Amino acid sequence: MYAARLIHELPRRMRFRLLPPNGKRIDCDDVKACLESREGITEVRVSAVARSLTIHHDGARGRRDQVALAVARLPSPSATETSASDRHLCLKPSEEISPALSGLILLASPFLPRPLAAAITWLNIAPTLLLGARTLLDRGVKVEVLDALAVGVSAWRGEYPTANTTQFLLRLGEYLQNSTERRSEDLVKSLLLPLPTHAWVERNGTLIRTPTSAIAMGDLVEVGTGDPIPVDGEVVEGLAMVNQASLTGESLPVAKKPGDGAISGTLVTEGRIRVRAVRVGDHTVIARIGHFITDSLRAESTTQRLAARLADRRVLFTFAMGAMVFAATRDPRRMASTLLVDFACGIKISTPVAFKSAMYLGGTQGILFKGGEAIENLALADTFAFDKTGTLTSGRLEVTGTRLFDPKWDESRLLTLVASLEEHSTHPVAAAIVQEANKRALPHMRHGVVDLVVAHGLQSTMDDQPILVGSRHFLEEDSGISFQEHDAILRELTETGHMLLLVARARRPLGLIALRDHLREETVAVLRDLRALGVKRLIMLTGDHRLKATQLGEALGMDAIHYELVPGDKHHIVQQLKQAGARVALVGDGINDAPALAAADVGIAMPGGAELTRNTADIALLRDQLTAIVEARRLAMNTMELVRNNFRIALGVNGAILSAATLGALDPVATSILHNGTTLAILLNSLSGIDMSREHSHTVLGRMRGIGSHLKEWIRHADE
Repeated sequence: MYAARLIHELPRRMRFRLLPPNGKRIDCDDVKACLESREGITEVRVSAVARSLTIHHDGARGRRDQVALAVARLPSPSATETSASDRHLCLKPSEEISPALSGLILLASPFLPRPLAAAITWLNIAPTLLLGARTLLDRGVKVEVLDALAVGVSAWRGEYPTANTTQFLLRLGEYLQNSTERRSEDLVKSLLLPLPTHAWVERNGTLIRTPTSAIAMGDLVEVGTGDPIPVDGEVVEGLAMVNQASLTGESLPVAKKPGDGAISGTLVTEGRIRVRAVRVGDHTVIARIGHFITDSLRAESTTQRLAARLADRRVLFTFAMGAMVFAATRDPRRMASTLLVDFACGIKISTPVAFKSAMYLGGTQGILFKGGEAIENLALADTFAFDKTGTLTSGRLEVTGTRLFDPKWDESRLLTLVASLEEHSTHPVAAAIVQEANKRALPHMRHGVVDLVVAHGLQSTMDDQPILVGSRHFLEEDSGISFQEHDAILRELTETGHMLLLVARARRPLGLIALRDHLREETVAVLRDLRALGVKRLIMLTGDHRLKATQLGEALGMDAIHYELVPGDKHHIVQQLKQAGARVALVGDGINDAPALAAADVGIAMPGGAELTRNTADIALLRDQLTAIVEARRLAMNTMELVRNNFRIALGVNGAILSAATLGALDPVATSILHNGTTLAILLNSLSGIDMSREHSHTVLGRMRGIGSHLKEWIRHADE
């Protein structure tokens, strides 16, 4: 474990000296992850260089001791070195010299004796010089080297106001960039409220306040107004209004009564309920989403990697321009101005900020993206393949009617018999029949022991007569009971899209129950909207037989219909589409969809899907509505348009600044102001401009013009 010592404390803030064991480096990412999930902690900042840990909390009673205990229990850092992609979560060494201190030095230096001003200036810029030297030795010519050369040249020439002004602007720009990047991280993490550390659990008829980690499956948990639900389960008692916005994006609380499901991480806003725990700990919805978000923050997209490579090449270009300017003019001041133009910040940092902002906005709408790669691939997808059941359709079967083959029986008696047997099964068909019987308030019918025949049906006895319920294959081919004389009725119902449950008594046909899965209300509109958003091909994948599948597919205007599929077929079809050059997005929910989701360019899992499906998908929907797919596609396209605009603006504007600096039209101070203003405008645009339409995509230019006018006014007054 870390050795931690409290070195400073305010009512809602605590600062610790953090010492990792055996001289290891502080793993900033793990420290933040361990602490930010704690109840009452609002912000965590870590500096690996200063070995400092600062924690802001809500100041609740006992919170100070809880924070101190959490810090004392921080796990040891891993043996591996923290990766470069993770280290950006730590404060950079240069942040230890704050913009405020650098600004005070800038204001004071003109009034100090020249020798003292020189000493303070060199102390002020020392972190930048040291960082530049380390970077040059470790990584070659990077932006830190350019910054060090620029301020070093000004100080070496005795231009202390210029050196201090440039240093202040560098620190201010870096501080704003890091703050913006951390803000984008915090936005994504804020999607989930931490679960309570304790909950009220019934033990031997008495409610006991129990640690959440000690709750077991089957426990009864009581949750009242203002409390988050700590487990996934079923409401068994009480009535409450529950806010599910953090998970489903629903704007209004929903009523929960006995028999309804309860989801961890949702908040009881009114009332009190008791929930029987079905999933606890890492198996809950909130825990799985937490893992999904953690993975998302670590994932990098192709665009991010391209931006990083392009930014690094631009650093070399700037360095070469500075060297050529000095060789041609022998003017160190002009060279310093040239070196201060950094393309890297606007290109490299704004791209992940844009992706994380989109991830946050998607999360508020019930759409979870697993990193920038998922956003990028969804925007580029030209082919959408849909599993039928549970995706294009609701997945919830309903009884549409019955047919009787024995005149001595009536419809209610047949439904009563089948429901009495099917209540022993958990199959969706059984659930639909039992629900219909309950709706009609039908009584229970006495019967013998029920034997479930997997994937076929069930069998039992009534009045010493055998009863069989199941598919036609089960009754005819396996049990030898012929329904041939009723073939016309069976064929008519099958062709109209019904699922049939046949019933036989005393080895003779008794009747059937017809069920149907309904098309979602929004399906047609969603398919139309996807085409409007540039999708070229829509494909339906189903295990249904040919006639039923083609009827539905043609009605929906599908470009291709694949039917009678076995589990491995969907994966094979996705691979064929990709080999033909298509960029495939697959939408599914079943376990058999998992291989195809993994093979697709981007896999989208519906909320009712299996656990394996959600783990495999690149995008997880928390709302059981197909409209979320359209929203995700539109958000992804707007994000990529924003990233492209940022590229164009960063290259164009910084290119213009670089040209002016090389021609001597800008001094180092003006160059730094314009460059940092441009970078800040791009970052702010990435953070807040995701939901803008293409017509408003030039908002960043308006922001930059406003910043530029203020900066020019500031320079004019400084010159006077």
